[in-house]
Amino acid sequence: MDVSEHKPDRIVVGVDGSAPSQRALEWALREAALTGAELEAVHAWEVPAAYGTGMVMTLPSNEEFESAAKQVLSRAVDQAAGADPGVVIVQNSVAGHPARVLMDAAEGASLLVVGSRGHGGFVGTLVGSVSQYCVSHAPCPVVVVRDLSEKD
Repeated sequence: MDVSEHKPDRIVVGVDGSAPSQRALEWALREAALTGAELEAVHAWEVPAAYGTGMVMTLPSNEEFESAAKQVLSRAVDQAAGADPGVVIVQNSVAGHPARVLMDAAEGASLLVVGSRGHGGFVGTLVGSVSQYCVSHAPCPVVVVRDLSEKD
């Protein structure tokens, strides 16, 4: 294989605007800087289910939801990267369930990084967990960055 054709490794990180996802983004950014990988920050967004149940009110359009999602992602990346990240960061805001969006984004990636609020066991089973799903189903290695600032 010609070295000039080598595509750099790609690290995918899930970003949802929470403190745990911010820690995951910061960790992934450091890892990308160390390895020379490209960083793909992915934010999944969905129209809340209640909006489809016949409620009579003025609702934001899909474009407004998408715009808000892009703002969340952009703020998180700006906060993590600062003025000069030194890393190629691709930002993707994608409509869909977070676990499915991350599985699709992780295809061909060298690593998937997600945050965790530390809810395991019964709570994780009861409400579901994107990070738990990713660990079980991702097509690449997964790093779960736990936010130790939050108490269980």
